[in-house]
Amino acid sequence: MKIKTKSKKVNKQWLQDHANDPYVKLAQREGFRARAAYKLSEIDEQFRLLRPGQLVVDLGSTPGAWSQYIRRKFAAGGAAVGELNGRIVALDILEMEPIEGVTFIQGDFREDEVLAKLNAAVDNEPVDVVVSDMAPNLTGVTVTDTARVAHLVELAVDFALQHLKPEGALVTKVFHGSGYSELVELFRANFRTVKAVKPKASRDKSAETFLVGFGLKNPAAR
Repeated sequence: MKIKTKSKKVNKQWLQDHANDPYVKLAQREGFRARAAYKLSEIDEQFRLLRPGQLVVDLGSTPGAWSQYIRRKFAAGGAAVGELNGRIVALDILEMEPIEGVTFIQGDFREDEVLAKLNAAVDNEPVDVVVSDMAPNLTGVTVTDTARVAHLVELAVDFALQHLKPEGALVTKVFHGSGYSELVELFRANFRTVKAVKPKASRDKSAETFLVGFGLKNPAAR
C-alpha cells in the first residue's frame, strides 16, 4: 500500500508540474500538440537546420509537435495551414492525427513494406534532414534502459546513413548516463561535425539531451 501511495503522490506532482510548465502553456496557446516543439525550435535556431524547400523525415513523430514545427518553417509567415515550400514525411509505430501537408506513415521502418512506403513518399530522393524524438518505454532497470535507448539511436543513425544527402543532418534524442559516450562516438564515426545540446525546453530533471550530426563522413557507403 505504501508503494501505491507514493506512486500516486509522484503522479500528482508530475501532473501539477506539467500543468504549470510554461512550455506546456505556450504550446497550448500556439497550437502545438506537445511542448517538444520548442526543443526542436531551439536546436533549429542554434544550428539553422531547417529551411524552406528541404525534404525532412520525422522519425517517432507522434503526437506530431515536431512535424507541426517543421511545416510552419516551410509555410509563408509560419502558417499552420496552407501551401508549403518543402516536404515532410513522418513515421511512427503509433497513430498520429493528420497534419496538413505532412505525409504520415504508420509502421516500423525496419520492415520492408514500411520502408517501401517511405521511399515512395520521398520519391527515392535523398533527404536533407532526419529528426528523431524516438524514446523507449523506460523500465527503471539501468542495463535494460541503456540498451533500449542505444538501439533506437542506432536505428536513427542507420536510417540517416541510408537516406541523407552527403551534407545532410541528423538530430536524435539521447540520455546522459550509462552508454552515452558510446552513442557520441557512434555519431563521431559517421558525421564530420557532432554537437550535443540540451534545449532550455528540456526539463531540468530530465537526463535527455540531443545529438546533432552534420555531413556524412562516408557518403559513398549509402
